[in-house]
Amino acid sequence: MTMSAAVQTLDISPVGRVEGDLDVRVDIQNGVVVNAWTQAELFRGFEVILRDKDPQAGLVVTPRACGICGASHLTCAAWALDTAWETEVPRNAILARNLGQIAESLQSLPRHHYGLFMIDYTHKNYSHSKYYEEAVKRWSPFTGTNYELGVTISGRPVEIYALLGGQWPHSSFMVPGGVMCAPTLTDVTRAWSILEHYRRNWMEPVWLGCSLERYEEIRSYDDFMAWIDERPEHANSDLGMFWRMSQDIGVDSYGRGHGKFVSWGYLPHEDKYNKPTIDTRAASVRMKSGVYVGGTDKHEVMSENFTREDVMHAWYDEPSGKHPFDRVTKPVVKNPTDHNAKYSWSTAVRHEIDGRLEAGPLARQLIAGGYHGEGWQHTDPLVLDMYKKLGGASVALRHFARMHEGVKLYREAEHCLREFRLNDPWYIKPTERDGKGWGATEAIRGALCHWIEVQNGKIKNYQIIAPTTWNVGPRSDAGELGPIEQALIGTPVADASDPVEVGHVCRSYDSCLVCTVHAHDASTGKELSRFRTA
Repeated sequence: MTMSAAVQTLDISPVGRVEGDLDVRVDIQNGVVVNAWTQAELFRGFEVILRDKDPQAGLVVTPRACGICGASHLTCAAWALDTAWETEVPRNAILARNLGQIAESLQSLPRHHYGLFMIDYTHKNYSHSKYYEEAVKRWSPFTGTNYELGVTISGRPVEIYALLGGQWPHSSFMVPGGVMCAPTLTDVTRAWSILEHYRRNWMEPVWLGCSLERYEEIRSYDDFMAWIDERPEHANSDLGMFWRMSQDIGVDSYGRGHGKFVSWGYLPHEDKYNKPTIDTRAASVRMKSGVYVGGTDKHEVMSENFTREDVMHAWYDEPSGKHPFDRVTKPVVKNPTDHNAKYSWSTAVRHEIDGRLEAGPLARQLIAGGYHGEGWQHTDPLVLDMYKKLGGASVALRHFARMHEGVKLYREAEHCLREFRLNDPWYIKPTERDGKGWGATEAIRGALCHWIEVQNGKIKNYQIIAPTTWNVGPRSDAGELGPIEQALIGTPVADASDPVEVGHVCRSYDSCLVCTVHAHDASTGKELSRFRTA
């Protein structure tokens, strides 16, 4: 008779490298994760802070929700009030809002890639890889040649944001009815030069090893692999090196998740969303919204009406399964951790019909591969083709999707600069009124939206669902695991005292919480190790 191996449980805290308020607990059996829990340990309370405040308080408060995605929160706050107040937004203002968010996303790409993700490829576990020596040379923290370049170049795009908003982060230049800036020709010219510097000093020579135009010709996985083999510059670029080493060390074989994805879409069209409403947004954004269900290969249109938040396993004392407009955000005062009951400050966000959905760049790219939506909206088949041919999601594909998006974002930034009409209006003063509004976008980490209800000239209710809420949330009332919890199932762990593989999975989501991993023996519950990945 063969006896099954004992189950070890790991509590990893923190998994990320910045903040330190996400705990991950995993059970390990036979060197593989068999169960997982993600616990958001910090109560932020922005929804409580904003209650009874002036409706425009969200423009100042919510960009502070995240130090790296403030423009995305400001975008949502502004559009939420635009829809509530039934404003008119001039085309210049839409372009300026889009450019600000794009600039922020472009800075995040190399910053996350080098400062958070690729560091793991220098881990001692991978010393057997034929790419290890080169990985250490390029990506070691602080001393790696490309680490230094990537982290440094990441600061350039937000100089464009500062031209619009006066500062980055935490600007509030987007307001209902437009923007509080009027760039000059000098500002636009300077923005062009910053973009060109970013392209010529990192994107083309270091990241791609080719021109943007050549990379844009890649439309399928076969095209991509042929591109890698086409020239040594492609294979030895940071993209080529990342992909080849990912396959060599096996991070393309785990981190699958639920196989269901969501995107709100982003970048409203400058001529199609001038009188914004909740109902017309999906047909007015350049990068389309939707849901993709991998198991059935089905694309669906996404509506905010489908959003629900379960709180059975979250530290809130309020009805579960409510739409954000109907939530009250009543935190529990005493919050002991019980993985069979309540264990997180994050709600379990779900689609009313499709259940738990993964948000993020992989979701965006899979949805971009569909032919739903409007005929003029952006379509890109590459990542969807890779998803199908590689058997679904993985750590490697999730990170590839994020970095692949950079070329399109660069082109959208060019579009904004090209389309400005400097003598046209940037702001149309709105009429304040009571009402409900919704503003959404895609932060670099994924689907982000704000709901606001204004009553008697004050905020009656304000709700935020961030991409990390989608991904880090605990089990739903029906017991469905959160996206990261599910993605951790099946992860191989070579050394329970140093579970870098768990860090790979969590960092592939770039959660806006940084985590600690706790390892436990699944049969006895005894804690085996506590692993901090910072």
